[in-house]
Amino acid sequence: MIRKAVFPAAGLGTRFLPATKAQPKEMLALVDKPIIQYVVEEAVASGIDHIIIVTGRGKNSIEDHFDVSYELERVLEQRGRYEQLKQVRRISDLAQITYVRQKEALGLGHAVLVTRHLIGDEPFAVFLGDDVIDSRVPCMKQLIRAFNRFRATILAVEPVSMDRVGSYGIIAGQEIEESVYKVTNLVEKPHPSKAPSNLAIIGRYILTPEIFDHLERTAADRAGEIQLTNGLKGLLHRRPIYAYGFEGTRYDAGNKQDFLRATVDLALKRPDLRTAFRRYLRSLDLNPKSKKKTKKKTRS
Repeated sequence: MIRKAVFPAAGLGTRFLPATKAQPKEMLALVDKPIIQYVVEEAVASGIDHIIIVTGRGKNSIEDHFDVSYELERVLEQRGRYEQLKQVRRISDLAQITYVRQKEALGLGHAVLVTRHLIGDEPFAVFLGDDVIDSRVPCMKQLIRAFNRFRATILAVEPVSMDRVGSYGIIAGQEIEESVYKVTNLVEKPHPSKAPSNLAIIGRYILTPEIFDHLERTAADRAGEIQLTNGLKGLLHRRPIYAYGFEGTRYDAGNKQDFLRATVDLALKRPDLRTAFRRYLRSLDLNPKSKKKTKKKTRS
């Protein structure tokens, strides 16, 4: 069983400056929940009960969010706001959460590597908090089902446009059945002309413990970071790796356009918000040509 999940959350969030100058990007709110809560809820819904969050300096608010807040709970109880009290208590009861400090942001591979003493000798999941996935069956649950069949490393993938392959790890592989690929190569952020496909690795992985040995031997790239994709490439020489094309809608919450799209889509799925919000969206005049410019006439 996949019991443990690693959440790398030590990045600086520079794509969302200045909003992330004094708060972690993982705590930016989509509607009324921080990004990281959506991802932790997916892990719990997939049957994972031990969350390991890799943090860095300035990430204390993540720990506070998932901790018990006695003062807040007492105030909510005294004011009779029991529904909000229930929501707050649910957050601290979601799962067993352990925190590991990554002292330097040395890449995704390094963030996974620092959890080795907590993972031990068992397969585990990795979630990237930037990727919020809305799906009928949780994305990680889909991967776990595939893992239970193949008993090997599984990567979630989705097709992206060729002009975006340079932002992802890209796989080459043979489709052995619908939505399942046997990986033959992995390339980290290739130039479009050299990309082996347009199947991008997104922020959900199931890794076997052999990955730790390969990450220890993986050299840092030009930016001084240890890339998980390069560690997986080393593992591929010794063990099979599979990729799975999941069902669902992914939002790259580290991208401003996708963040806004996720906010709108998720709000429209909320029973308490959708009717009024849909009415507001329909009232917007999104055609700039329909707005006639008027100029004030002046007398000479």
